[in-house]
Formats: sequence, C-alpha cells, structure tokens
Amino acid sequence: MLSAIYYLFLVLLCTFFMILSAVALVVCRPFDPGRRVVHNLSRVLVRIFFFIPPLWRTRVEGLEHIERGKAYVIVLNHSTVIDIPALYYVPLNFRWVSKREVFKVPFFGQFLHLHGDICIDRGRASEAMEKLLADGKRWIGRGASVAIFPEGTRSKDGEIHRFKAGAFLLAREAGVPILPVVLDGTRTLIGPKAMFNWRNRITVRVLPPVGADEVAASDPKLLGDRVHDRMVRALGQIRNK
Repeated sequence: MLSAIYYLFLVLLCTFFMILSAVALVVCRPFDPGRRVVHNLSRVLVRIFFFIPPLWRTRVEGLEHIERGKAYVIVLNHSTVIDIPALYYVPLNFRWVSKREVFKVPFFGQFLHLHGDICIDRGRASEAMEKLLADGKRWIGRGASVAIFPEGTRSKDGEIHRFKAGAFLLAREAGVPILPVVLDGTRTLIGPKAMFNWRNRITVRVLPPVGADEVAASDPKLLGDRVHDRMVRALGQIRNK
C-alpha cells in the first residue's frame, strides 16, 4: 500500500517537473545550448525522490576527482533503472546514451527528449556507433558530458561484465577524459512485485578519471578492459566495507 502511494506521488511529481522542464527548455534555449537548466531541474527531482523515504541513505564518494565545468565521458555499471537517478548525485551536466526503446517509456521517454539525450538503435550497430560519435561530440562541444553504460545492457547478477568500446572511442575522438563511476545498492531499492525496499543504502563512488592524454594514446578496447578492472575492484571494496 505504501509503495502504491509513493508511486502515485512520483507520477504527480514527475508530471510537474516535466512541465517545468519543457518551459525551461523553451525559455532558456537561446542562452543555454548545453541544457544545464533542464538538467539541474532533474537533479532537484532526483533529490526529492531519494529524500522523502526517511530510511533511504545515499553515500557519495570521490567528488574531489571531478573538475566541475569540464566535459567527460562518464562510464558506470548498470543493473537497474535506479542507476539512472543515482548518477544525478554527480555534479556534472550530462546527456545519456539510451536505446531507442527507452524513449517510448512514459515519463522516462519524455524526459530524455527534453534533456536532448542520445537515442541509438542497438539493432543497427554501425549506425548506432555513428550516431553516438556524432551526437556525443556535439554535446561535448557544448560543454556537456556524456554518460554511457559500457556493458551495453543491464547486468542480471549485479556484477560488472565486459565493456563495449563505444564510450572509449567517443572519449578519444572528442579529446576528453573518461570518468568511471561505480554504483552499489541500486539493485535492492525495488524488490519483488515492484515494491520499494524502505531500508536501503546506495553508494555512488567516483573514481579518478583517465586523462585525455592517456585516452588518446590507448586502444579503446584495451582501455575499456583497464577501466573495467578498476571498476570491478572498486565495487568489491564497497561491498566489503
């Protein structure tokens, strides 16, 4: 019952912020090409979502590794839809790379359109890569970061699986650093039958970035393997605390 009430509250809250974001997009578009205002409204929405349940805890580590105002390609592990709002604790303006199907999901899809997020068709690999590189470089040129799940899909067991090369190729072509982010606890926030777990803790750990020089000098696949191994070690450290 409590979960149903909270879902209803979230529908109303998201509707309000969607309208607010649409207005902000129209009003601010001439002087905000990076859509920073729309992004910040989503950050406020996320904070409300996580703040209201009194026993939800979110721990954010490693913010000192971020240079605010700098553009990155952000890579993070993916096991649940809650990974998406959790990343908004990272104080960067970013665009998501999402599969085409997500753009059709109520609320999520509309927010993705308002943000200007990058829509790719995973069934057409070469076209998806071309769009990722073209749109990614365009947003990075406007000062925004690009956030990618390098596994390409959700992990079914919560572990971090092999990375695809797209995120690392984009960082090399755009000349920007890679920012690895490791999430833990997002998988347990929503339990069986879509019921909320009212005692939940999420950890968001930002790892030191891979500098643009190292990105430029590295093979994207090999770099992806190195970043993968760092993120796996960090996830193990979080869980062993």
